[in-house]
Amino acid sequence: MSLPLLSIVLLGFLVIVLASGVWIAVGLGLVGLLAMLLVTDVPIGQVLATTVWSASASWTLAALPLFIWMGEILFRTRLSAQMFQGLSPWLQWLPGRLIHTNIVGCGIFAAVSGSSAATVATIGKISLPELRKRGYDERLSLGTLAGSGTLGLLIPPSIPMVVYAVTANVSVLQVFLGGFLPGLLVMALYMGYVIVWSLLNPNKTPPRDPSMAFMEKVRQSAKLAPCLLLIAAVFLALILGFATATECAAWGVTGALFLAWWSGTLTWQTFFDSVMSATRLTCMIMLILAGAAFCTAAMGYTGIPAALAEWVKGQSLSPHMLVLALTVMYIILGCLIDGISMIVLTAVIVLPMVKEAGFDLVWFGVYLVIHVEMAQITPPVGFNLFVLQNMSGKDTWTIAKAAFPFFILLNVAVIIITTFPQIVLYLPKLAFPD
Repeated sequence: MSLPLLSIVLLGFLVIVLASGVWIAVGLGLVGLLAMLLVTDVPIGQVLATTVWSASASWTLAALPLFIWMGEILFRTRLSAQMFQGLSPWLQWLPGRLIHTNIVGCGIFAAVSGSSAATVATIGKISLPELRKRGYDERLSLGTLAGSGTLGLLIPPSIPMVVYAVTANVSVLQVFLGGFLPGLLVMALYMGYVIVWSLLNPNKTPPRDPSMAFMEKVRQSAKLAPCLLLIAAVFLALILGFATATECAAWGVTGALFLAWWSGTLTWQTFFDSVMSATRLTCMIMLILAGAAFCTAAMGYTGIPAALAEWVKGQSLSPHMLVLALTVMYIILGCLIDGISMIVLTAVIVLPMVKEAGFDLVWFGVYLVIHVEMAQITPPVGFNLFVLQNMSGKDTWTIAKAAFPFFILLNVAVIIITTFPQIVLYLPKLAFPD
């Protein structure tokens, strides 16, 4: 069977399998099985066992359940209420006022969570009622929360970053460091949009709260100190090389348990709930990685990835044209499947093309995670939209329209990091000089 025909057959089979509602992991495994049946006589059981074990028995992956568990523990603390109280006195002077607490609060929680849904739920459960009570524009409140919740994927620790690093065989620490400055860039873009919107709509912004003495502001913000110390400890250990990403995840869990105890929310029930929730999410991700590993090995036997990379090379596409084509592809995929599936589903095809075009794989990881962020706020499968729908009582399309400006700003961020890749690569190269 010719490669073009084989590609069409496998792609059609994958579409049919996914459309039938089969789990992503099972669908990938079935595509790999069909590919091997069509092109090789190699013992399939042996390849399956070897690839699944290799994909699962990774020291790097040990960080995954730990970072998930850290976020689940903090999700059950009073951190969100303390964050709102600690940030609001310092943001009153900005146009948009307390709307900025959504953005800054999500940015802070993202640095200890790694989960977009947990970030949205944690910050939203306190900020939405407060902003509604004070008379802030509900559409802007929902939009900033949906957009800022995606920072949980970009600002390390990030679950999709760990998945990408394992899939692409690159340093998870370097990908973490690469996401830090782009995360600040996205926060700046969001806050800039809120400022411009507020200046254009002054009648929709409530008056500022009564002024507060400086020392009173400091006392309010003191409640943030434990969380900020945990963030600083994790980042400094990563940047200075005192600990690996996995070791930092272990210390992060220890710090999260201490914060939960200190806030009075650590009970046997919250402990058990956090463990079970982290276990369920970890098992789902590991199953997807196992299916993707087998599919990747099967694609190697078909020769399709290598042939596609050669075809792209023969088209003489400029790097920026390739980035544009991949951006369109990932935006479309983001409407159909979740972010982690998007990473593992496309890696076997896209990574050879990216290498051939001369892109740094750490940079590409951050670029890809920003598209995963877009998928979180893109209907019909944007998970942040579902979380906010349950919290606000609004329908998904109303929330999607509120989040659309922030979807556009994520595209602006992609353009900026493509034009200035050093935004991504500065910290990794600083920590790991050539």
